[in-house]
Amino acid sequence: MHRRRGKIIASAFASLPQKVVWRHVGKRPVSLGNNTMLVEWLPQNDILGHPKTKVFITHGGTNGLYEAIYHGVPVLGIPLIFDQYDNMVRMRARGVAEIVEVTTLDVESFTSALKNILNPEKAYKQNMLKLSQLHHDKPMKPLDSAVFWMEYVMRHKGAAHLRTESYKLPWYAYYCVDVMAVFIAFGLIITALFWVSCRCFIRCLMRTKKSKQE
Repeated sequence: MHRRRGKIIASAFASLPQKVVWRHVGKRPVSLGNNTMLVEWLPQNDILGHPKTKVFITHGGTNGLYEAIYHGVPVLGIPLIFDQYDNMVRMRARGVAEIVEVTTLDVESFTSALKNILNPEKAYKQNMLKLSQLHHDKPMKPLDSAVFWMEYVMRHKGAAHLRTESYKLPWYAYYCVDVMAVFIAFGLIITALFWVSCRCFIRCLMRTKKSKQE
C-alpha cells in the first residue's frame, strides 16, 4: 500500500514542469521523474523560506502549517491522523490549501490539486500572503520579545510573581499521583466486587443444582 501511494505521488510529480524536492525514505518509486529529487532529510523551514518555493505538500501538522503561513507558501494536505484533518479544513476554508484524501489518492486527483494551487490565476498564493502578513504584524519581533523577557526576569531577580502555583504543590500532587491512586483504588474495588459477585452467583447455582439432585 505504501509503495502504491509512493508510485502515485511520483507519477503526479513527474507530470509537473516544476522541480520537486521530496523527503522520502525507502525504495525509489519506479515512476519517479527527472524533475524530482529524493532526500532522506531536508531543512523544511529553510526551503519554505526560499522565494521560488511554490507549494508545500504536508500531512497537516501544526508546526509545518505555521512555517508555511510564516513564509506565505500555499499548502496541499494529505491528512492522516489526530488534528491534521481539522487543521487542513481550516486552511482550505481560508482559501490557502487543498486537501487530498489518503484513502482515495490517485494520480488524477493529486495532479489536479497541485495544478490548482500552482495556477497563477487562482488566489491561493495571494490568500496565503495575506495570512502571512497577519502573522507577521506584531508589536515586536520574536527575538526582541525573547530579549525583553530575559531582561525582565533579570531585573526582577527571577520574577517570582510570574511563577505558576504548581511550584508550591507537593510532588505527588504535581505528578497527579494522588489522582491516579484514586482511579486505581476504584478500579480495584470494582474488580473485587465483580469477582465476589461472580463467586456468590456460582455458589448459588451449585447449591440449586445439588438441591434439585437430592
